[in-house]
Amino acid sequence: MTDFMNSIDSTLEWIGFLPPWSQGLILLVVASAIALLVHAAAVISLRRTLRRHATYFAPMLGRIRGPTRLALLLLAWGIALQSTVFDESVVFYLGRALMIAFVGLVGWAVIAAINVATDVYLRRFRLDSPDNLLARKHFTQTRILQRTAVIVVAVLTVAVALMTIDPVRQFGVSLLASAGVAGLVIGLAAQPVLSNLIAGVQLAITQPIRIEDAVVVEGEWGQIEEITATYVVVRLWDLRRLVVPLRYFIEHPFQNWTRESGAIIGSVYLHLDYRAPVEEIRQKLAEIVEASPLWDRKVVKLQVTDTRAESIEVRALASAATSGAAWDLRCEVREKLIRFLQAEHPEGLPRRRNEVVASASNPGAGLGRLSPA
Repeated sequence: MTDFMNSIDSTLEWIGFLPPWSQGLILLVVASAIALLVHAAAVISLRRTLRRHATYFAPMLGRIRGPTRLALLLLAWGIALQSTVFDESVVFYLGRALMIAFVGLVGWAVIAAINVATDVYLRRFRLDSPDNLLARKHFTQTRILQRTAVIVVAVLTVAVALMTIDPVRQFGVSLLASAGVAGLVIGLAAQPVLSNLIAGVQLAITQPIRIEDAVVVEGEWGQIEEITATYVVVRLWDLRRLVVPLRYFIEHPFQNWTRESGAIIGSVYLHLDYRAPVEEIRQKLAEIVEASPLWDRKVVKLQVTDTRAESIEVRALASAATSGAAWDLRCEVREKLIRFLQAEHPEGLPRRRNEVVASASNPGAGLGRLSPA
């Protein structure tokens, strides 16, 4: 602090021949330069000290770099304003500006602290692990609460900053006193935002969806990629993104394939002829899934689930550890069963039966003939 004051005094001696407003401007520039140099030196020193743990501390340094830089600038400007080169009116208005900036700094520092605490807490969980149910639960809950807290802090910061300005503060008091139609209009206009914000808190507590959950929304299958304060981004199977308001998951039904675990049972339906060898198909299904690395060794079953006039419906079930693996396993089972039937039992493929009625001139004509479907 003494060195900084000495720098201010030497600067004043050097620019003493200039007009007062020029001296004040140069003084603020010099104070800003000194503050930025001190901040840069501190950041470099911290990086060298924490070089061995750069992976752990680098994100934290990135979060706090902005607030600490602004704090040093405000301190430097506050000290510079103590100089006699500034008029009382200039000191008054700059002091008000510094007060507003200080309020913004406090809000920014609180938001940075929330972000750092969130990052540190989530480091213990990994979404790329095979059994990531607990990690997805904590990621979802923490991220939603983090965004909600950031919004609340930002609103409070803006409110407090406005209250430091007398004209705005009086306007706010009169507006609150009159309330009436203006308050009703503002409330109605903010209803979608507030409803989504409240829905976000509900999602964080009840957790019908989590990050990386496999869901079916509006007939589209995908995975929850991001949950913000107002909407959810669903990454569809073909890499499209479906953006859905938070309220949707509170007010509408949807499918969640990984609510309790990532394991899921995939189904394959085949429509076959009545002569299809069901038992051999069942054995072939077991052989296919046994050889597949996608099967989780839990469920494999084949059943005749329906009969129709010209065909039977056969359902093959096979389980997998994740929904993506279940999809690939279903495709593999379907392709190999069709190939097996084509090669070994073509009579089992669906056919259309036509009845031929014997005529009077040809009474020996066949009464039943098959034609391929």
